[in-house]
Amino acid sequence: MSATTVFLVIFLYFLFLMFISYLTSEKGENQSNAFFTANRSSKWYLVAYGMVGATLSGVTFISVPGMVAKSGWSYLQFMMGNMVGYALIAYLLIPLFYSKKLISIYQYLKSRFGIVSYKTGSFFFLVSQTIGAAFRLYLAAMVLQIAFFDAFNIPFAVSVLITILLIWLYTFKGGIKTIVWTDTLQTTFLILAAVWTIYTIASSLGMNPASMLSTVAESEMSNVFVWDWKAGNFFWKQFLAGVFITISMNGLDQNIMQKNLTCKSVGEAQKNVLWFALAFFFATVVFLVLGVLLYEYTSYHGIQVPERSDELYPLLALNHFGLFTAVVFLLGITAAAFSSADSALTALTTAFCIDFLGMDEKEQDNNRKRKMVHLGFSFVLFLVIVGFRVLNDDTVVSSVFKAAGYTYGPLLGLFVYGIYSKRQVKDRFVVYLCLLSPVLSYIINLYSKELFAGYQFGFEILLVNALITIIGLRVLTLKNNTVNK
Repeated sequence: MSATTVFLVIFLYFLFLMFISYLTSEKGENQSNAFFTANRSSKWYLVAYGMVGATLSGVTFISVPGMVAKSGWSYLQFMMGNMVGYALIAYLLIPLFYSKKLISIYQYLKSRFGIVSYKTGSFFFLVSQTIGAAFRLYLAAMVLQIAFFDAFNIPFAVSVLITILLIWLYTFKGGIKTIVWTDTLQTTFLILAAVWTIYTIASSLGMNPASMLSTVAESEMSNVFVWDWKAGNFFWKQFLAGVFITISMNGLDQNIMQKNLTCKSVGEAQKNVLWFALAFFFATVVFLVLGVLLYEYTSYHGIQVPERSDELYPLLALNHFGLFTAVVFLLGITAAAFSSADSALTALTTAFCIDFLGMDEKEQDNNRKRKMVHLGFSFVLFLVIVGFRVLNDDTVVSSVFKAAGYTYGPLLGLFVYGIYSKRQVKDRFVVYLCLLSPVLSYIINLYSKELFAGYQFGFEILLVNALITIIGLRVLTLKNNTVNK
């Protein structure tokens, strides 16, 4: 694909996003209200559909198809847990957050424990979301760099700056109200890219729908269940991790919950979560089917599989499937990059403005301050992504991303203890507990083989992290002091 074609695709895509931003941005005095909550008037089905693309992100778009050769379809075990996790979010967290009319979900911690717990919870979100969003955008930016920017000798730092500037331009005014609509567009391109690639491969291999499904079903790469309890992808480890990671990284994540809270009622928000969960599950199945077919294609045509599985889909899409499929793939990876970064940028701005600056959605003099915060976090994302590039070690970058995930353990512990216990705690010590918990969890994970007869933790280390936080909160409990929730 020529660099000119790539430029035209990205340019037209961005113009479309700007047009959506213009249509959805608040023109009057309620810009902050629209930015933070979309005036709580979003249609639940639009939110549900758009969240599929934002949740898939570039990591899923590139990584899930490539990983089937190593781990098969065992990822579905995790997704089964996700379904349970989303049901708990719908019927436990959604009613709680709506009843308190929250803008930032971490405001709950202030009413439950105190100001230190509140700031600590929001700070942990800001750290994890910044690193997580930067990591996802970094992967997508690498593909765009190879496909376009290298042809013009544009440095990686400049290409990232341009990408983030484009995102800032269509989100700085409309915020979450714009995101709800742009996510809908971006989900469409993500799914379209996967479905069209499947069609392209099937046609190339002479498969009809029945034979394609038969090939996928009979492949050794389509095995779902793993029952070896020592394996990192053992069923119950994956399933339980899916439940609690969903609760932590979706239900207790401002990025995701801010979209849910734009629905006009609890009932509509619950429908949004449940239908989104179902759509997300089937979208993941589509990418797993794609993964099997990608390897079938390389085997049939004698194409050497790259050492890094993340490179498989981009390699084939850009070089072997023809121009139209390459364009569709480029739209998909661009949508993945933008959908994960734009909502993260909006959520980071919201959390900082509400939790640390004490802004109120109804105050009319907040627009300038909010825009400055939005610009500031855009620059922070830029610095983190460039920092990943300077490291120039994918293993280190991936480790930083995984380390950021440890911050969700204390959040899970704080919310679980807050919801199921009526006891008040020594609020001023909570920050130290939340810093200690991830460190202890990391050490336990590092020496798990020696400590637990060869057992290796996977995603479920999050539960250990949360449990340490809960035990610590119990230790910090004030005597004879309860709170009415």
